[in-house]
Amino acid sequence: MAGKKKIHFDGKTVELSNLGKIFFPDALLTKGDMVEYYRKVADTMVRHTAGRPVAMNRFPDGIDGKHFFHKDVPDYFPDWIETKRIEKESGILHQLVCNDAATLVYIANQGCITPHIWLSRVNKLHHPDKLVFDLDPPENGDFTPVRKAASVLRDTLKGELGLKSYVMTTGSKGIHVVVPLDASLEFDEVRKFARRVAKLISSRNPDEYTIETLRKKRKGRIFLDYLRNSYAQTSVAPYSVRARPGAPVATPLSWDEISRSSLTARTYTIENIFRRLGNKEDPWKDFFKNRQSIKSARNKLDDLIKKEDRDSD
Repeated sequence: MAGKKKIHFDGKTVELSNLGKIFFPDALLTKGDMVEYYRKVADTMVRHTAGRPVAMNRFPDGIDGKHFFHKDVPDYFPDWIETKRIEKESGILHQLVCNDAATLVYIANQGCITPHIWLSRVNKLHHPDKLVFDLDPPENGDFTPVRKAASVLRDTLKGELGLKSYVMTTGSKGIHVVVPLDASLEFDEVRKFARRVAKLISSRNPDEYTIETLRKKRKGRIFLDYLRNSYAQTSVAPYSVRARPGAPVATPLSWDEISRSSLTARTYTIENIFRRLGNKEDPWKDFFKNRQSIKSARNKLDDLIKKEDRDSD
């Protein structure tokens, strides 16, 4: 792709521009390469963005230029772009909702390298239908303990609390472990549950894991970050490109892939992801068929914590 172009999607026209501009200098990947990636991945990706407010991480001149988060939709966006009125302490926003391929390609042409999505949907903004744990490597960058932490979380969630979870590389530094929810509870309750799960795991393995928010106090341990589970917080959308060298992609995985020693947060890029998608079924294809309540899991967690408190006396 180079220069200008128009793409048509079911009655919607997206005008593309500056397609030859270099966006990822190390790999000589252009804005056009990124736009084409989002066009091709849209059928797989949009199911994860649909119905959710989006914060656009925009890089008009590529990853080496200035960037900003755009939450309020500009006036010049076309009328067919869906928006949602959002009430926040700082005021009212009209945030984009990415329901289709046309919208995804349009924002990519606006320099949005990475769409970040809410954990709730526009019809139930205060009730998340996802719970996210964000796991980043320690200061030395070693990815092995991140893979281990993800497995420990999965085993705790499934084996002890009866909750199915999913995993993906973020394309940046770490891994997300994500639990699909039935949106029956508000954010405060979900975040409290996530914190208690993280605290339980860190209390069992205090030399490896922590819920300490201050980086200087973590001392090489993995931070079991539960803080995204709050109203108006976002997480990177599955299959998003990240503004990092090589154009890495946030990639949903199957749990057996976590054991691969070669796996890193940036294993998959816009240049190799379609080979993966062509050879392997989307590991998250049934994600929204597995919506769960955490009410029973909370009771199990209560019992676990009480038992471990008694055992430690």
